[in-house]
Amino acid sequence: MKTRFLLRAASPVLMFALLSGTVMGRESRTRNVLTKADDSFFRTDSAMRVGLRLLDWQRNTGAWPKNVEMAMPLDDEARSQVLADKERRDDSTIDNRATTMQMRFLARLYRETHDARFRESFLRGVKYLLDAQYDNGGWPQFWPETIGYQVHITYNDDAMVRVMYVLRDIASGTAPYDGDLVSADIRRRAQEAFDKGIECILATQMECNGTLTVWCQQHDHVTLLPAPARAYELPSYCTSESASIVALLMELPHPDQRVVRAVDAAMAWFERTQLKGIRVEYVRGEDGKLADVKVVKDAKARPLWARFYDLKDCQPFFCDRDGIPRRNLSEIGFERRTGYGWYSGAPGELKKQYKKFKKSLPKSVK
Repeated sequence: MKTRFLLRAASPVLMFALLSGTVMGRESRTRNVLTKADDSFFRTDSAMRVGLRLLDWQRNTGAWPKNVEMAMPLDDEARSQVLADKERRDDSTIDNRATTMQMRFLARLYRETHDARFRESFLRGVKYLLDAQYDNGGWPQFWPETIGYQVHITYNDDAMVRVMYVLRDIASGTAPYDGDLVSADIRRRAQEAFDKGIECILATQMECNGTLTVWCQQHDHVTLLPAPARAYELPSYCTSESASIVALLMELPHPDQRVVRAVDAAMAWFERTQLKGIRVEYVRGEDGKLADVKVVKDAKARPLWARFYDLKDCQPFFCDRDGIPRRNLSEIGFERRTGYGWYSGAPGELKKQYKKFKKSLPKSVK
């Protein structure tokens, strides 16, 4: 779905270049270079070339679009189209790691090169994140121009959480955001934005019969209520995104009683809603391609959580593009059944961190 959005949004010239392979070089085969490169890479000419491409792709808003292999070389015609698109205001986003991923790469590159162009680009990214934040502390999926659900406060795919980690590390001067990358004023503003984000998280945690639970993938940017996104993403209790939020809250150096209450409530909800005795089986065909996704019984399997739980009965549900919730994964069509992550083990991975979190709390907030 997200890839098809890109194909519709990009120009014919650029899409021909991206899809035909006519502009692809050896560097383009390193798809994860923006996130997986080690420190030594940033001392190479290849890193410099990738950094310069990121400058080309950066919109005048200060952000970047998503679902684009930006490490890939471009021929003159494709690059001209990328530069012409700098004025676009409808594809700047924090979704799918966009913007935060490019910012981190540029910060790492600046540490090694001290090239002012990369610092300036990074700072424009910081300004974008600060300007895009709502007064209530949340961030929309896209900004400044949005369509439909893009305006909602977006926890989906950890979009807002990733922004907050970047701002937290900028504020504290944690590498690669150390040295002279940002001013003291920017660090102060990053901390203020992070603190507002925490307030938004606490304000959007849902209640059921007076008991705090977890979060939805997106919340209305005005009412803060759980909000829908795509047809198969209904307002619901959402496990994976909620697990990431709880992990962030547990990393706060001085959590107050509200934070502790929020963490305790979410962990209790995870305990109540875990699914035991099943595992997800990915069936491959003879050609190696994914042929189906099934849920099978397995008494030895680790606990799982459905991606969505309905807001009425707190029961797992699965949804196709028709927007109709169903109780079993097998009841939805092949395309959505195999093209979406319907289960998660993320809440189970929080137990050790939670135990450490509780042990470290002072008596005043326990």
